[in-house]
Amino acid sequence: MSTEVCGSSLLLSLPDDVLSTVSWSLSPRDLCNLSLCCRDLHDSVASEKIWLTQCEMVGILSAKDLMDWRTGMASYKALCRFLSSIEPLMGIWVHQNPELGNVVYVMPGFVSVVGCRIIPQELGPLGIEDGPILWAPVFEILGDADGTPSFFLHGKKEGIDYFYPGLVKAVDKSCNVLLLEVETKSHKNGYNNLSHSKSFVNHSDQEARKVCKSNSDLSRSRKVFGEPEAKVSFDQLAFCDRRQLLETVMNQVRVKVSSRVAGPLFPRLRDEVNFEEDMAVLSERRSVLMQHCKVGGSQLSGTGSSELLPDPTQLELSKLKKSVDGSSSLQKSINRDDDQVKCGKKKTLGRYLRQSLNQILEKSGFINDSKGMLKNNCSCSVMNKYVKLEEFLQSSDTIGLALHASTKKLSSYRGWPNMHENRFALYKLPMRVPTAEQEYAGLWGGTFGWPPGKPTEDKPGKALFFLLLSYEKSQGQVFLIATKILEGTHYVLHPNGSAMFRVNINEPSADPFPWESDGDLFPVNIQHTFSGEGIANGYGFRYPGSKPGSLYVFQNGQLAFIWKESKSVLTLQRLNLQELLKKGERVPPLQPTDNFSYLTKSYSNVFNGFPNTSTSFSLPRETCS
Repeated sequence: MSTEVCGSSLLLSLPDDVLSTVSWSLSPRDLCNLSLCCRDLHDSVASEKIWLTQCEMVGILSAKDLMDWRTGMASYKALCRFLSSIEPLMGIWVHQNPELGNVVYVMPGFVSVVGCRIIPQELGPLGIEDGPILWAPVFEILGDADGTPSFFLHGKKEGIDYFYPGLVKAVDKSCNVLLLEVETKSHKNGYNNLSHSKSFVNHSDQEARKVCKSNSDLSRSRKVFGEPEAKVSFDQLAFCDRRQLLETVMNQVRVKVSSRVAGPLFPRLRDEVNFEEDMAVLSERRSVLMQHCKVGGSQLSGTGSSELLPDPTQLELSKLKKSVDGSSSLQKSINRDDDQVKCGKKKTLGRYLRQSLNQILEKSGFINDSKGMLKNNCSCSVMNKYVKLEEFLQSSDTIGLALHASTKKLSSYRGWPNMHENRFALYKLPMRVPTAEQEYAGLWGGTFGWPPGKPTEDKPGKALFFLLLSYEKSQGQVFLIATKILEGTHYVLHPNGSAMFRVNINEPSADPFPWESDGDLFPVNIQHTFSGEGIANGYGFRYPGSKPGSLYVFQNGQLAFIWKESKSVLTLQRLNLQELLKKGERVPPLQPTDNFSYLTKSYSNVFNGFPNTSTSFSLPRETCS
């Protein structure tokens, strides 16, 4: 096909730099479609400059970081593929339990993204900017040379740090829920919806409908005519089955963390002396982890063994099913209702996968109580609204751990999503970019007391608060709402999602600021004031009251909200969480399922007890009543 026929002569005549500039107006999919027009355009579109431009357009990394990441990829096109797939995951994810904070910040690592849990803490004498922020690793997603993502969950069990390798399902561009799941695989059909595709086409996630008795005839007819059956999703299982199935898989795929992979998860700040050393360690660490994801990869135990392993993210089910069929220990009476309550409290399973799986199948009703027959159909009645475990496992050859970023319809109240309490899930908080009309939107951090962020002799440590500021229109007025997402105290006073204060942007405050200078004896310059109300003890933990107050905006960009009656003051400054974590201090993670989303309600600090000289949880906190 000639260039005149395909209309590509103009594009082919452009220099590479000009063509790269033109590509700013094109998406990766546009470029892939353009490369199909003719052979010459295919070669031109494969230019490294063009795909470097596409990487810059994703907006995750700086130009220098892109060049560093390119050393771990086959091409800038592969790097763009990886960046496009993980870009929707970047930002702040939360869960309502524990009430003190379950904040996970997803940030760039090295050819990877890292989920970091911010630990509730008190500030030391250095304050927010220079004091080490405590954090714990939750998960990593690493990119292979061709841009394929691989998932590693972090967790600690019986005092030992482990990796839990898994797969990444297709990531929705507008994802707002991050789910930890077990995914089934058939040798015939392969994993469902896993992002091993090298295409830039992103398919939206579709919920599989529940399998009910009314669908049994249709399922049989599909088997007869060779049609694929409807996919049973992991979240259709009962919570007890989901928890124990996750723990069973984790117990088998886990890999002990050795010195080869125990290094940093991301480099320190680029201007620090040890940055190049960090990059070398990160590159070696990534090579070891990616080798483990491949079939026949070597062990990570650090023993130097040359023994080859099967794919560590998959568990064979054929032998397990045979052992279940021939097991006489399953032929016993089961009280399903009692078991549902009991198994929700269990934290560990048996030492062997066969025993573990048998327990799950018993409690899910896999074996008929009286006849020992399989129950192949589920019921849509109120008494049995969940899919049986055997329906989830049917037609499967292997199972494995998976990370699923999906889009759900979520209701919210004042910027805080209403969450399911029985899902291993994290929920994304929308981060608003500051604009001229919403200049205070975004993440802020601060403490109670004046001067701001600095300890005093009577209070050597101050609780760190993270607040997400957003705007809301109501009855023709614009309100600024400060939603609490983290509180570094020993026992929480108000739950996450509480509005610490709410002010009317259109209503100036007439109350003067109580102090004339800050902690460095510099004069206080107030730029704006707003009237509003702050949280107060009123109707209990879940339904707090409010009392009048004022928000003050300083000329240096800091904020302070003061309760009118008590004169309590909450001072805030805008945060760059990525930089704070790079200067922060890493602490051990929780157990794997708890580390992903801590589902047990707790009003005390479950993260207490980490040895750190700059942090103390025994000190009294400021109250805002």
